[in-house]
Amino acid sequence: MLKQVLPPRPDLSAHLADNALAVLRRRYLIRDEQGRPAETPEDLFWRVAWTVAQAESAYGGDAIPIAQRFYHSLMTLDFLPNSPTLMNAGRELGQLFACFVLPVADALHTPEDDGIFDTVRSTALIHQSGGGTGFSFSHLRPEGSLVRSSGGRASGPISFMRVYNAATEAISQGGFRRGANMGILRVDHPDILDFINIKSDPREMTNFNLSVAVTDDFLRAVRDDGPHETLDPHTGRRAPLRDKVRDDTGRVTGLADKIWSARELYDLICRRAWESGEPGIVFLDRVNAFNPTPHIGPMEATNPCGEQPLLPFEACNLASLNLGRFVADDESGKTHERIQWPRLAETVRLAVRFLDDVIDINRYPKPQIERIVKGNRKIGLGVMGWADMLFRLGIRYDGEEAFALGRTLMKFIREEGWKASMDLAQEREPFPNYPGSAYVSGHAYFNAPRPLRNATVTTIAPTGTISIIAGASGGIEPVFSIAFERYVMDGTRLVEVHPRFREIGRREGWYTEELARRIMSAGTARDCPEVPERWRDVFAGARDIPPEGHLRMQAAFQEFCDNAVSKTVNFPRDASPVGIRRVYDLAVEWGVKGVTVYRDGSRAAQPMQLAAGAERGLADHAPGTRYRYPTNLGTAHVIVTEDERGPREVFATVGKSGTDISALAQAIGRLISTALGYGVPPDEIARQLLGITSQPMPFGGGWVKSVPDAIGQALARFLAERKQAGPVLQTGAPTGGLCPDCGAPLVVESGCFGGKCLSCGFAKC
Repeated sequence: MLKQVLPPRPDLSAHLADNALAVLRRRYLIRDEQGRPAETPEDLFWRVAWTVAQAESAYGGDAIPIAQRFYHSLMTLDFLPNSPTLMNAGRELGQLFACFVLPVADALHTPEDDGIFDTVRSTALIHQSGGGTGFSFSHLRPEGSLVRSSGGRASGPISFMRVYNAATEAISQGGFRRGANMGILRVDHPDILDFINIKSDPREMTNFNLSVAVTDDFLRAVRDDGPHETLDPHTGRRAPLRDKVRDDTGRVTGLADKIWSARELYDLICRRAWESGEPGIVFLDRVNAFNPTPHIGPMEATNPCGEQPLLPFEACNLASLNLGRFVADDESGKTHERIQWPRLAETVRLAVRFLDDVIDINRYPKPQIERIVKGNRKIGLGVMGWADMLFRLGIRYDGEEAFALGRTLMKFIREEGWKASMDLAQEREPFPNYPGSAYVSGHAYFNAPRPLRNATVTTIAPTGTISIIAGASGGIEPVFSIAFERYVMDGTRLVEVHPRFREIGRREGWYTEELARRIMSAGTARDCPEVPERWRDVFAGARDIPPEGHLRMQAAFQEFCDNAVSKTVNFPRDASPVGIRRVYDLAVEWGVKGVTVYRDGSRAAQPMQLAAGAERGLADHAPGTRYRYPTNLGTAHVIVTEDERGPREVFATVGKSGTDISALAQAIGRLISTALGYGVPPDEIARQLLGITSQPMPFGGGWVKSVPDAIGQALARFLAERKQAGPVLQTGAPTGGLCPDCGAPLVVESGCFGGKCLSCGFAKC
């Protein structure tokens, strides 16, 4: 129930899509003791607006008119704050920030409360409130180092990352979502090879995104093809990078003779990113070249999706402008004439005030966080609905006009945001750490003519769930697809089409539902001749954009973004590691602060085991593993046999022999066995079965949705137990790469490898 008495809210009604309403009811609305929603969406937005506006009274202002202005912009979906603000404003937790970076010192506990296990405790508090966390593990001594206090050997950063990962798995974020983390290690850390390779095992670091902190020295060594030199953070000793030699127990006993070159290490990073999308890279020296408060300290880590580099203990609250809302309906004018610049400027200024107020009314999980946050008062105003804006303007995503408009738009938002922050500094005061900051040292970027209230103002965040509430495309990403299959909670699947595409197609007479189904199946409209060429170019999905187009858009927005940009550079399935390297090289040239790549299918595919047509034989004797899953039609018993190449046969039974359901289960098993015999990847077979829904049954903290889903889960579990599954088939995730709420496939977007559900709004990051 509501914890505060609110004044009467203004008489406005929210116009929300059905899916937005479902997301709000499922995750955001306050519930009564019986678990029923105890507020409406209008109540939620008024609760948020009124709570945040309470900060105005500290500066002699009147909360009511400001709350009414906040409420109007939230109700019209002109901008929305990050999820913790919507979830927690006016409630007991009161923690409204999305992004935190916590230090990890080289000790179990410290008086400064930044030791390894101090930070585990801090992480639990933050995840419980709905926030995400980022860490640099670069200060931890490498594996095998002598620990003089105990006489033992250090276990290294990877071992403690596993502790953080397990802690995250155990913590439910206030009942709203599972925690997300970013783990960063400097490229010159002696354990960098283990870090780069760790996600080759799909069971590892399932609650982490990983990025290598790349330095300018390393990039110069790559260019010059020099040896790669490591730096022990504990002793300061430099040494060439070598592989570790281990005994049968896994203990490090020495180092191999071969010395790694910087170029070889760079190629390994590219290879691993090609295989699974991770690790990403963060250009650490570039991040610190744009550190607004270098006199306070260097930035070493980012939030989970990489858009918010922060100092140790620093946090940031975010909001995003809904760009599709700022395009006039009149299609006769030129591009710039159709954008409602004055209304956009007014909304920017209001959003900056909103975010600054959040800093004052927020309940901080630790005093160290409150001190540094209020010292710098960083905020992150970004955008969503960029693809929607381009659709409405009829502009191709990867064209020169779009890149130019992105730069112009982000420059305008930064300038208006800075003006608002400067006015707030005059009305209230500059951020306390302003003296000595980059704003007073002649920095080329931080060149504001007057003091600011906030050390940073702009950030491009991924906008996972809030973009679904707003009915907008996420961040600055292209839409995943013009048409896709939406999963409804009762198991129904509906074809959902972007409304602008349907509107234009119906107006011009070429849209049909059959066309939508073909686009959904193919994932693109580019091969549909009935769609005019102009619209085939404009209505592009993520897979239609070449990798360089993705990166150029990221660079266009980064040019005028105080913090960083969350963006995924998509690659086609047949891309090579060389293509990954080219994008990394261009990222250095084009000035972005970090790169996240994803190759289509890389998280579900594995190499074919046999050439096409070469059947794999059956052994006379084969070991097997039996699994049991409850289904609505009876208990499914699934046996998976194996040979030296992996799973070979699947036997499935449900109910009594001779019944129809028993026959169908046996048929599925025989078809799987035949497919395995001809080299079809077993994780792809499992992925096709997972999520098929009839009447779900609870099991093991998840759901068994049908007999085929049970067989898919058994095969996925078998693969995970033998480390043969891609990361989309992980233990602890009964339906693999599927939404735990509604069963729809999760997609990779904006640097979040936990996944985003296009159907119900679930987002891991």
